[in-house]
Order: sequence, then structure tokens, then C-alpha cells
Amino acid sequence: MINIEKANTLVEALPYIKRHNGKTMVVKYGGSAMKNKGIKDSVIEDLLLMSYVGINIVLVHGGGPEITQMLEKLNIKTSFVEGLRYTDEETMEIVQMVLAGKINKSLVAKINTFGGKAIGLCGVDNNMIKCSPYKNFKLGYVGEIEEVNSEIIEDSLKAGYISVIATIGVGENGETYNVNGDIAASEIAKKLKADKLILLTDVPGILIQADDDNTLIPELHEKDVEELMDNGIITGGMIPKINGCIDALNSGVNRIHILDGRIPHSIITELFTDSGIGTLICKENEGSDKYKGVVDRIENLKNETH
Repeated sequence: MINIEKANTLVEALPYIKRHNGKTMVVKYGGSAMKNKGIKDSVIEDLLLMSYVGINIVLVHGGGPEITQMLEKLNIKTSFVEGLRYTDEETMEIVQMVLAGKINKSLVAKINTFGGKAIGLCGVDNNMIKCSPYKNFKLGYVGEIEEVNSEIIEDSLKAGYISVIATIGVGENGETYNVNGDIAASEIAKKLKADKLILLTDVPGILIQADDDNTLIPELHEKDVEELMDNGIITGGMIPKINGCIDALNSGVNRIHILDGRIPHSIITELFTDSGIGTLICKENEGSDKYKGVVDRIENLKNETH
């Protein structure tokens, strides 16, 4: 019986394997999925499976908790403005050391150890992520992305490598910048015209009620986003994340997937099964009535609470 179930799972995956073969996908990785060793291993296994079935993978990673941990060890104070880490010259050295050194190379080593083929990169390589200082607030060496040079990424993908990218940017005079990982992943996906941008987060997806996983929105369309913001469903740090997703959709990326990175094998569950997981963001409904009525669901919840 167990073997039949395994066979059925493989049969279910077949059309998805065919659909995704040869496509490019950008995965943003960080948060709890990076802290838990078991979850980290499952993410690597998902990436390898994707690679084995012919998907071109770009892994963009952060490392905020490890940066904070290292700063504390060195007795360097850290502060945040609107959710972004103030980064002076001393902090920038630590950010670069942790992201481009420790975390990037450990991910590359793990992928290679698991039987994959990975190469570690950061935004300084070949001026991949060109930045200018952040404009809205004075944040020191926090960068806003001006341009993505994808040549080195494309060359690595053509050679069969999983590209593992640390989100360090470079300025016009060679200075380095700390770059928001979600924004970097979105900009790289746009430049590559990726088929998918996958964001591994610390939440199940977009929820109508933040404390109720049963109110997960499985599919969200571009036209619904403003309504969700007006109704306080998308708030705080999720706003720039979703705005980046919409920008990516309007720049050639076909679909955005926001997944719970704390769940083992969340990526392959979303990509290769009928049930899926998390929230899919796309420009319009693709023929199914299953996910229509997001705004109606909000109105129903309002009526139930009155």
C-alpha cells in the first residue's frame, strides 16, 4: 500500500516536472528556515530535486540573525530603522563577512555535499548588484539597487550550477552595501525574467486574520492587493515585500510563491503536487473558480465580527 502511495505521488508530479523543465526560478531563503538544521537540509534537498528535473535555480539568501549574533559577540551595537538595519562602516564589514563568507560558503558546501553543483556569488562579483545609498532614511551603508548585471548568473546557470547569491551590493566607488534580501531576489528575478520567484518566510503565506492559519489566501491576484492593504490584511513589513512581488509580475516574472519556510519540503509540495502550500500571487485567475472571492471572504469575516 505504501509503495502504491509513493507511485501515485510520482505520477501526480509528472505533469509539473514537464511544465517546469528548463525554467528559471529564484528562491529567497532566510529566517527560521535557515536557523533549523533539519529544515535547512530539506530546503537543500528540494533545490537538488528541482535541479535534477531540469530547473535552473538561483538561491538568494539573507542572514540577519547570524549577523546580529556576530555583532553581539563583538560588542557592536545594532539598531533598526523601519525594519532595516543601520549599517555603519564597522557593521558593514561584519555583514560582508557573515553573508558573503560564512553563510554563502556553508550553503555552497552543503549543496555540493548533498550531491549538487553550486557556486557562491555576491553582488560585488562582476558588479552584479549596483547600489546607491538608501534614500528614504539615513542608514549608512544600506543600499538601494540601481541595476542588476546578470551576466555572471546566466553563465553559471548555463554551466549547470545552482547560483548561491549573498545580498551584498557595490557602489560606484567600489564601496559595499547591505541590501534587503527580498528586494534583491525580486530584482534578480526581474532581470532573469524568471518563471517563478519563491519567498521562504516565517508565516504560512498571506492570512486574512494574522492569528488564524485557516484564513490563508491560496491565490492572490494583482487587482486584489490594494483592497487587502486598505483592509489592513497586508501591513507593516509585508507591504514592501508584496509591492516587490507586484513589480516583479509586471516585469516578466510569471508567478510569485510565498511559502512557510518552517515546513519541511514546502517548495516541492508547492511545485509538484496538486494541493500546493502557501500563497500564489499571479496577475489573473487561470481558469479555476476555487480561489475567487478574496474580497468577499474579507467582507464575510467583517460581518461575522459585528
